[in-house]
Amino acid sequence: MYLDHPAISATNGDTEPDRVERLNRVYGYAIALADADANGDCITKLTRLHDHKGQLIVHWAVAPNAREQDYFLRAWKSLIGDRSENVAHQLEAGI
Repeated sequence: MYLDHPAISATNGDTEPDRVERLNRVYGYAIALADADANGDCITKLTRLHDHKGQLIVHWAVAPNAREQDYFLRAWKSLIGDRSENVAHQLEAGI
């Protein structure tokens, strides 16, 4: 069982808790896609997910490949996400 999940936060998350709940669903969706793809490494590369005013920002400790980026794009575009393609990927410095 993997217990070191990424931090999940949202701009105005304290006053709009549904944003954080949406990120939890998107995280689960994306990791399920990775699991179905037999990509167990994806989950270990993540450090943080953040919703900044409708933009999903995925923070990585290790650079993601194109398929890993696509998991989060598909999840964010879905009915449980923001239904947009507004996804950015950032590599954490110094990790």
